[in-house]
Amino acid sequence: MPVDADALAYDDRGLLPAVVQDATTKEVLMLAWVDAEAVRRTLDTGTTWFWSRSRQEYWNKGATSGNTQSVREVRYDCDQDAVLMLVDAAGPACHTGEGSCFYRTLRASTG
Repeated sequence: MPVDADALAYDDRGLLPAVVQDATTKEVLMLAWVDAEAVRRTLDTGTTWFWSRSRQEYWNKGATSGNTQSVREVRYDCDQDAVLMLVDAAGPACHTGEGSCFYRTLRASTG
């Protein structure tokens, strides 16, 4: 059942995590933060919008790099405190140039 962006369970800062996933390959591309306005912008424009916690401003993925993300669907989890954005990506998701921000592997400590 669809809900309005305002009905999601934002944290005390008014934010919730947005997982971005390739709609075709299902690869997780990135994790970013959204507020109700970023969710509305995403739904209205069909491209991903996020809230930058460091710059305290909205950003439209790919607006400067050209690596845009066309949104096929936005889903929310059972607690309504996270969203999943299924996208068609035009270029790498990561600012490093990697296709996904999750390109490194963590290993256990040896000690």
